[in-house]
Amino acid sequence: MKKIFVTTPLVLFLKGFVVFSYAVAQQEQKGENNCVACHATNSPGIVKQWQVSKHGQLGLDCLVCHTAAKGEIDAFEHHGKLISAIPTPNDCAQCHEKEVKEFSKSHHAQAAQFIGSLDNLLGEVVEGGPSANLGCRQCHGSEVKVLKDGKLDHATWPNTGMGRINPDGSKGSCAACHYRHTFSVAQARQPENCGKCHMGPDHPQLEIYNESKHGVLFRSFIGAMNLENEAEKWIAGRDYLFPTCASCHMSATPNQPVTHDVGDRISWTLRPAISTKLENWQKRRESMRDVCVQCHGPAQIVNFYQQYDEAVHLYNEKFARPAKTVMDKLYESGKLSRTPFDEKLEWIYYELWHHEGRRARMGASMQGPDFVQWHGFYEVAKHFYFEFLPEVKEKDPKLAEQLISTEEHRWIKGLGKEDIKKTVEFYKGRYKQ
Repeated sequence: MKKIFVTTPLVLFLKGFVVFSYAVAQQEQKGENNCVACHATNSPGIVKQWQVSKHGQLGLDCLVCHTAAKGEIDAFEHHGKLISAIPTPNDCAQCHEKEVKEFSKSHHAQAAQFIGSLDNLLGEVVEGGPSANLGCRQCHGSEVKVLKDGKLDHATWPNTGMGRINPDGSKGSCAACHYRHTFSVAQARQPENCGKCHMGPDHPQLEIYNESKHGVLFRSFIGAMNLENEAEKWIAGRDYLFPTCASCHMSATPNQPVTHDVGDRISWTLRPAISTKLENWQKRRESMRDVCVQCHGPAQIVNFYQQYDEAVHLYNEKFARPAKTVMDKLYESGKLSRTPFDEKLEWIYYELWHHEGRRARMGASMQGPDFVQWHGFYEVAKHFYFEFLPEVKEKDPKLAEQLISTEEHRWIKGLGKEDIKKTVEFYKGRYKQ
C-alpha cells in the first residue's frame, strides 16, 4: 500500500527558514533584496510567511507581485521602486493564467454585485455604512477607491472580499482563499477557509459540514488528509481520505481536472427566494456525481439526489412560491409600500427565505439533518403559519384565506377524525409500532 507522509507546518517552516536565511543573506550581499532587508525589521511576520511559501522557495520576491506600471491609478513610489499595495488577479495571471480565467467566470468573481441589492440596502441604509464595510463587504468585496493623493479610501480598504473590484478594473481577490503571504495549499483546503464567509444564520455551510458525516470524518482523520501535498490534483482515495469543501467543489477526480470555478458542479441555486436549476444543470450534476462516486456506490448517489430534489421542491411549492405570490399581490395592490424593510411583514418574509429557507435547502444539499429539520423546515413552517400568515391576514384577509385553502395547507384549519386516523396509521406503519 502507498504510504501517506504528512509534513507538519513546523517542519516546512523550519526548512523554508533555513533555506531562505541563506538565500536572503546572499541577496543582501548583492544588494538585490532591499524589500526583505527592510521588512525583516519593520514587518518580520510578512517576511517569514513569504520565506516558507512556495513563492519564496521559488525565489519569487516581493516585486514580482507588487511592481506597478507607470500610470496605474494606485501606483506609488516606494524607496525608488514603483509599486502597488494590491496585487490583483491580473498580477496573479502572469503565472496562474488558467486559475484566474476559471475564477473570473465564477459566481465568486461577481460577489460584489450585491452592491445595490436588497441585502446591501439592509447593511448600508437600515444598519449603517460602517457595519457594511467590516461586514458584508469583507466577504463580497468592495470597490477599492484611490483618493487624489494616491492613498486608498479607508471605507474600501483593507478588503479581501471574494468579488473585490480592484483599481485596475479586475474582479476578485486570490488572497480571499490563499491568504497572503504564505499562499498555503493546506490552508486553502481547510473547511474553515470557506467558513470565513460561508457560515451564520443565512448561509451556514461550515456548520452544516461540521455536522455532516463528511465533516466528522475529516476531523477524525485530519492527520491522514495529506493537506500539505503540493500535487495539483489531490485526488480522493489516492492523495487523501475524506472530503473538504475544496474536494467536492474544486479538486480533481480521475475524470476531471481541478477547477477554480466553484460553481461548476452545483446544479441548484439555493440562494434566492425560490430555488431554480442552473444553466446546464445536468452537466454540473454529473460533474458532482463523478466526485461522489469516488467514495460512494451508484445507488446511494442516485437516491440521495432524489431526496435532495424532493426537499427543494417541497420548500419551493409549499412555502416559497405561495409566499412570494402573496407579497407580489400586496405590493401591486398598494397594501405594502415599496420601501424595503419599513413594515414587519417584509422582515418576516425576508427571514423566511433568506435565513430559514436557505438553511433547510443547504442542509439538504450537504447532508446536515439538524439543519434540514430544526434549523430549517421547522423554522420555515412555524414562521410561515404563525408569523407570516397572521400579518398577511391583517393586510388582506381574502388573500390569506386563499393561501390556506390549498391542499398542502388544509391542516391548519383542523384535521377531521378520518384525517387524524390516516395520519396515525401511516406513522405506525412507518415506524412499525
